[in-house]
Amino acid sequence: MEILIVVSYLSAFLTIIYLFVVTGFIRGWHKLIPFKYKQTTGSTAVSIIVAARNEADNIHRTIEALLAQDYNKALTEIIFIDDHSTDNTAEIVRSYADQGVKLISLKENQALNSYKKKAIQTAIGQSTGDLIITTDADCRMGTSWLKTIIAYYEEKQYKMISSPVAYDEEKSFFERSQSLEFLYLIGLGASTIGNKKPSTCNGANLAYEKKAFYEVGGFQGIDDLASGDDELLLHKIAARYENRIGFLKNSDAMVYTHAKPNLSEFLQQRKRWASKSTRYKNKSIIVLGVFIWFFNVSILLNLITGIFFIGFLKVALTQLLLKIIAEFIFLMDVTKFARRRSLMVLLPVLNVLHILYIIYIGIAGNSGKYNWKGRMVK
Repeated sequence: MEILIVVSYLSAFLTIIYLFVVTGFIRGWHKLIPFKYKQTTGSTAVSIIVAARNEADNIHRTIEALLAQDYNKALTEIIFIDDHSTDNTAEIVRSYADQGVKLISLKENQALNSYKKKAIQTAIGQSTGDLIITTDADCRMGTSWLKTIIAYYEEKQYKMISSPVAYDEEKSFFERSQSLEFLYLIGLGASTIGNKKPSTCNGANLAYEKKAFYEVGGFQGIDDLASGDDELLLHKIAARYENRIGFLKNSDAMVYTHAKPNLSEFLQQRKRWASKSTRYKNKSIIVLGVFIWFFNVSILLNLITGIFFIGFLKVALTQLLLKIIAEFIFLMDVTKFARRRSLMVLLPVLNVLHILYIIYIGIAGNSGKYNWKGRMVK
């Protein structure tokens, strides 16, 4: 009985912290004022940079979407960097040369751990735009995407702008589940910007001033890590330019990509994302992440112990119910923004699976190597 009391108090403490965190997400999301695009003629020269490796199956759609942008072509530069592709990615990009699409072939004889950062930095060095926008070679966007980002930048003068990313064209329950979980992550990153404590963003839809990139030393100091061309750069810019980071809350600025088709690829991707956390300079983010990890561990342990002792099961079910309610409130707003409210029916099932995922990724993402684009990196 004494053990149950101790466990109950500890579980209650962790649950309260988690509810406090999610409440902060909700508050931060609502602090973000939706951006209303006003018809304007942008004057900012922009370079769109896309690092690509073995993307022959997807890259046509990305190039076509970028060429279709409703923004002054004279102010738009599109640069693809071929990162040692073994398929015909480079040939496809080269076929659009007459439409102004530029191709840079990354030539690195010495093995690197961060090819993507090297690719982006190389492209920035050869770019002509004042504003850099990065996206991925398997992404698509509407025709108003670029002009919306430019209008937001010219109005707010932020040093860095994080814009929304979502999955679409799902083909299975597994992919739809990823869509909901991914919207949670996008909403989380947006809310921390709303709270003026930027923590995460996504390089598939990220804009920053070229001048600011060089003023913070680019990727110097984080170039030994395979991932982090987005979040770790965000932290560097946020440290130098306090309150100069924005999240573009406008659905026209959304970039669309695909969920991972199988569990193996999904886990490799999330291990890569989680690997960045050890390099966060803001240790409060790491501490918060540890608390959330222990919260999920406590639910699992209470569920397992509850098989034998009913008291622990009641504690676990209470934790789980409060977790679902808090995340439901947060995700109702985020999915409404993304026009994906139908995904909310997956929340109860996904919530249970998410506990196992968080526990696993918390360990695996901070230890060992992972596969990325056919390479083993760390």
